[in-house]
Amino acid sequence: MIKEAIILAGGLGTRLRSVVAELPKCMANVAGKPFIYYIIKQLEKQGIEKFIFSLGYKHEVIEAYINTQFTTLNTQFVIEHEPLGTGGAILLACKKATEKNVLILNGDTMFSIDIQKLATTHISFGADCTLSLKPMQHFDRYGVVELNSDHTIASFKEKQFYERGLINGGVYALQTQHFLQEQLHEKFSFEKDYLEKYFSQRKIYGDIQDEYFIDIGIPEDYQRAQIEFKNSTL
Repeated sequence: MIKEAIILAGGLGTRLRSVVAELPKCMANVAGKPFIYYIIKQLEKQGIEKFIFSLGYKHEVIEAYINTQFTTLNTQFVIEHEPLGTGGAILLACKKATEKNVLILNGDTMFSIDIQKLATTHISFGADCTLSLKPMQHFDRYGVVELNSDHTIASFKEKQFYERGLINGGVYALQTQHFLQEQLHEKFSFEKDYLEKYFSQRKIYGDIQDEYFIDIGIPEDYQRAQIEFKNSTL
């Protein structure tokens, strides 16, 4: 079982400025609570015991909220003093990880996967990284991930309109020591410079989970979240 999570919440949130003013995206108010509240509660519910928050823009706002509202949470904060990209942020946070395998996710996206299922897939394959993949229809916001029959990654396809396909849901199981041993730059994209570069050379797998998914990074989905989270049980 994976018990440690890295939550990426360092982005500027420029696409949400029209509706969320000057807050980090994860602190956007959704049905009366900051979005990060729902992320934390969902992870706690599934057995995550340690939280590493990778922060940047207005990190003090997030730190203050976590420290006052989740006083018993086992937390660490890692601060980017300049943008490092998703890969650089993960690399920095992995240096604080204490578990062999960690969960990686974004603070502005809810993908309600079964973490135990992802962990089982990841550990049984001895994977370096396992991606949670969401089946989707009629979309153009995301690229597509294709799998081989053994669940290894066959290809990453660029964003365009697709009738159907598997998208990268942005939730990963990662073998921390293997990742830290990679010859990676301080600033890089986890998706482009690690996953897409090394998927044929490393043990990188996909785990398909057709569960609830929302990315509040654009105003339309942020407004949709207001409705869908209104009766949340988290």
